[in-house]
Amino acid sequence: MALALALGARGLGRVWPNPAVGCVIVAPDAAGGGNGGRIVGRGWTGDGGRPHAEARALAQAGADARGATAYVSLEPCAHHGATPPCATALIGAGVARVVVALGDPDPRVSGRGLAMLRGAGIAVDHGLMAAEAGALQCGFLSRIERGRPMLTLKLAASLDGRIATASGESRWITGPQARARVHAMRAAHDAVLVGAGTARADDPMLTVRGIGPVPQPVRIVASRRLDLPEGGQLAQTAGQVPLWLIHGASAGASARARWAGVGARLIEVAETPAGIDPLAMLAALGAAGLTRVLCEGGGQLAAALLAAGLVDRAAVFTAGLVLGGDARPGVGALGLAALGDAPRMRLTAAEAVGADVLTLWERGPAGA
Repeated sequence: MALALALGARGLGRVWPNPAVGCVIVAPDAAGGGNGGRIVGRGWTGDGGRPHAEARALAQAGADARGATAYVSLEPCAHHGATPPCATALIGAGVARVVVALGDPDPRVSGRGLAMLRGAGIAVDHGLMAAEAGALQCGFLSRIERGRPMLTLKLAASLDGRIATASGESRWITGPQARARVHAMRAAHDAVLVGAGTARADDPMLTVRGIGPVPQPVRIVASRRLDLPEGGQLAQTAGQVPLWLIHGASAGASARARWAGVGARLIEVAETPAGIDPLAMLAALGAAGLTRVLCEGGGQLAAALLAAGLVDRAAVFTAGLVLGGDARPGVGALGLAALGDAPRMRLTAAEAVGADVLTLWERGPAGA
């Protein structure tokens, strides 16, 4: 099952709106047991969500799948979509046993896959490494159960939590190793999100670079009025790499027409007095199929997401320099009246990345 989970992780950022699933098929040993045999098939969800992991593993196993045990990181699907149900494929291949880490909460599946297997006389075990599988599937589970993608907030800051000098200079606070890690993070998310201020100040590409040919994440900019640089890199590449613009009703017709004309997808959501409604934005992204979003700033967008309780994970790169109180903070004003009102997260990992330090955090009380 650990191998199935590792295989499934290869699909992160590449398979939305589908889950990133792994499957391992083990043939029985010479004595006829099903646990100590040899691996005859491996599979993981293909780019774009197809083929499914079980189909790939069964194709590799061939006739050796008969009488074998299949280890699957998520309940096999039970519904007809672009491909037949994976539960049906496992039954047809003649596997004797299926071990599933986690049930699929999708209403089209939700226990039906397990029931189909049991109804065909296949032994089914459920719950092996469920916690690890849940961590892997957190984005898919979030979209199905909460109607929004899992959100990771990435910050690259000085020792005193600043992301740019008072004049706006921010390249580069962290070193090349940290920047390479950010590209790997982008590759493992479906989309990269920034605010309009960051798009205007940095003219970013928001693509994955330096790690070979990979599917590019969707690039998303939250801009209430669509007041973005029309000659910038995002506009110039909107026809080649997906660009989604989240805007409000206050965006003018001419701005909408210009951005649609260069190939951007426009998504209108509700506004608040402060700007785009973050809850409405995440709901719209979930409805569009996204499961994992990496937010890379700026400070006002980060503050809005934190205040709304929408940040599930945080990845903070800290560099060994101090920029001072006149520099720009990594998170904008939260308007907290008491320390107890502050959003809290718990530390899950810390490591040196070149000359910088990366700390990883998850939503929840510190020390939990």
